[in-house]
Amino acid sequence: MARTKDFDEDEVLKKAVDLFWLKGYSATSMQDLVDSLGISRSSLYDTYGDKHTLFIKALERYQREVSSVFCNIINSDLPAKEIVKELLEMIVGELVSDKAHKGCFLVNAEVEVAPHDPEANQIICAGDQQVEDTFYLVIKQGQEKGEIKNKEDARALARFTFNTVKGIRVTAKSTSDKAVFEDIIKMAISVLH
Repeated sequence: MARTKDFDEDEVLKKAVDLFWLKGYSATSMQDLVDSLGISRSSLYDTYGDKHTLFIKALERYQREVSSVFCNIINSDLPAKEIVKELLEMIVGELVSDKAHKGCFLVNAEVEVAPHDPEANQIICAGDQQVEDTFYLVIKQGQEKGEIKNKEDARALARFTFNTVKGIRVTAKSTSDKAVFEDIIKMAISVLH
């Protein structure tokens, strides 16, 4: 007879995301995980196998969460430029309110882990492509409706906008000065006019 787990796996993954996000993959020890997740070492190994598997599951959970938030915003009835602006402001709002200056979990993992870990790299690249595609759809529809006057290739504009997002996420590791981010958003939106 299989034993039932005496913990909520989603809650454990949420705590794992928070810990890996704060400390990074390499600096997070198995003891850190046991202490922070509130489950025994044996339950951790029985459920996730090892630190790497838990990290991958944490990345996947975070990616699903980010995708859900993005989908809610792009499915609004706002004009295209307003959708892009709202996405950028949402990202900045989350980053600026973070007193620990953790930046973005995915960007942090992209820099620390992805160059040496094909599995993490695949998750991050798929997530990046999804965000770029989101911007592409919004920009393309905005161009077709005449809401975005810039006639440059919609894919190129989406890549520029997404690169701006990555820059914002890195900058947030060293500053929470809202004026800095307001300037960045203003310039990014000006490209779409």
